[in-house]
Amino acid sequence: MTDRRYVKRAIKIWIALGAVAIVLGYGSFRAKDFVRGPAIEVISPLTASSFSDSLVEISGTARNLSFLTLDGNKIYTDESGAWKERILLSPGYNVVQIRAEDRFGRTAVEELELIYRKNGI
Repeated sequence: MTDRRYVKRAIKIWIALGAVAIVLGYGSFRAKDFVRGPAIEVISPLTASSFSDSLVEISGTARNLSFLTLDGNKIYTDESGAWKERILLSPGYNVVQIRAEDRFGRTAVEELELIYRKNGI
């Protein structure tokens, strides 16, 4: 009878250890987003690009954020974090700022330097 109790107790301990391992593993998996903070990736256009048309489409992806802005105007992402916005450039040198903030107040900023050459000059 003592062998049977020993086996039952050992099984309970292993099940408890397995449950603890699963909880800790999941917690560490989810904590990576907390540790990293927000991230922005601009897909197009590349910085220092030159344009002959003043209307430019900027697109990219963003992760781990509460809100995202393009030159101070809120923009929205889809389920996968992709975003796309159109802006009008002024003639000459333009700096466009994309800013992401997470729910803990941490921010990430990406700046694009774009050139609009009016009439191709």
